[in-house]
Amino acid sequence: MNKFGMFIHWGIYAATELQEQAIARYNIPREEYEAIAKTYDPYKYDPEEWVLLAKKCGMKYICFTTKHHDGFCMWDTKYTDYNIMNTPYGKDVLKMLADACHKHGMLLSLYYSNPDWHHKYGYNPLSTHQWRVVQRDEVNMDAYIEYVKNQVTELLTNYGPIYTMFWDIPPQIQDKSINELVRSLQPGIFINDRGFDTGDFSTPEREYEAPGGARFTRMTEACNSVDMQSWGYRKDATFYSIRHLTTSIDKMMAMGGSYLLNIGPRADGTFDPVHVARLETVGNWYQRMEGCLEDHEADDYEYNVIGGEWIATKKNGKSYFHFHNGTCGTAVVFTKYPNAPKSVRLMNSGRPLRFDIELLPEFVDGNTGFGKDNLLHIKDIDVDAFASEPIVIEIEW
Repeated sequence: MNKFGMFIHWGIYAATELQEQAIARYNIPREEYEAIAKTYDPYKYDPEEWVLLAKKCGMKYICFTTKHHDGFCMWDTKYTDYNIMNTPYGKDVLKMLADACHKHGMLLSLYYSNPDWHHKYGYNPLSTHQWRVVQRDEVNMDAYIEYVKNQVTELLTNYGPIYTMFWDIPPQIQDKSINELVRSLQPGIFINDRGFDTGDFSTPEREYEAPGGARFTRMTEACNSVDMQSWGYRKDATFYSIRHLTTSIDKMMAMGGSYLLNIGPRADGTFDPVHVARLETVGNWYQRMEGCLEDHEADDYEYNVIGGEWIATKKNGKSYFHFHNGTCGTAVVFTKYPNAPKSVRLMNSGRPLRFDIELLPEFVDGNTGFGKDNLLHIKDIDVDAFASEPIVIEIEW
């Protein structure tokens, strides 16, 4: 796992234009909220448009919310009537998305919420996000887990190959049989760490800081949304800056992780063009990286580089220096490096960069006052032209 993916939070909450947890955050009466299903009609839904947008942005997989905390199911499930088939739309949107993904070579991952605010036995006193459960008086997690297993069996049987299983909100219940069921239905699937055991990979959310850009020692998938306030569609969105998102993606992926960037479709099944424009801007940067953020290794040479925070990776015989917060100026200096480069390129523009091994007067021998020699000086970095992006330099030694 070291891929860029699209996270999609979509459910009847899109009709509120508020947030995916609107029933709780805005204290919407249950009858009013659940009545949305009676009029929900995403008549403009075109999953091929979603998949092609993801491909345009360099994404290799889509993770789709099959059921969020509100308990509404976005597939044809026989275990609850509270699902997309019992709306005016009446079509299995997950099946349509799965078909589009398979047609275009896009991997499909499934999100499933452990909290369920609609199921009679959804209340889990050991967990969080229990705000709008139906009732708290009768706890029966055995019955609820049986429901989960039945639904997971549907999801992992009827929609073709599934890349990852994204459980959400750790239940604080250990039950290895659930992930064993997942693996029996989808051999080779990757399972995250928010389910009923530790799974295969970690899932830091929103902001994450690792000491010194150290490479992940466990499979990791970071995630964030274009909207600072919401994962589902929010009409009055507060957007992260492009720089913030590209910095986060570059850093997490250079450390060996995957990255899910979320967008929330509107109730009619389309993406807001303003949201799409921001996603495409991030995707444009990512495509210019030419795959250097995927399937790489750590470059373990003990470099010393001056000019900004950096993470070194290597791929196909070349080294990549990820200055996730940009560079301080139009040049960077290596005071320790293996040998003279054959070539140096700025990935942001694809343009070769000038370099020399030379004396630089601001790097001083403290005993003599002489400028230090034999420094690798990489020049003419278009730092101002790419102020909204991390700077990535490719070196062939």
